[in-house]
Amino acid sequence: MTVEESSAAAEPDEVVTMSVARYPIAPGCRVNVRSGPGTKYEIVRTLPLGASVPIYCQTPGEWISGPYGTTNLWDNIASDEFVSDAYVHTGSDGYVAPRCG
Repeated sequence: MTVEESSAAAEPDEVVTMSVARYPIAPGCRVNVRSGPGTKYEIVRTLPLGASVPIYCQTPGEWISGPYGTTNLWDNIASDEFVSDAYVHTGSDGYVAPRCG
């Protein structure tokens, strides 16, 4: 083992974490999670009552009316999982996360 290898092995591995805010789903709503930004996309799961979700990015899609207004904004909450922003309490009518690329 070289000196460089031994000193590198002694250093702890760095863990980089990204903080993502969580937002509550509208009270009393069990929201369908879809594979894309619209109701024509497959339902992949349903969120339970009282759920909160991370929003990794947001994208325009189908217009939806819900407890928090009418919007075409969809929130990406996991890989290939979207919910309408009309059911998520973000405190904003606009983007609160980067646009999905």
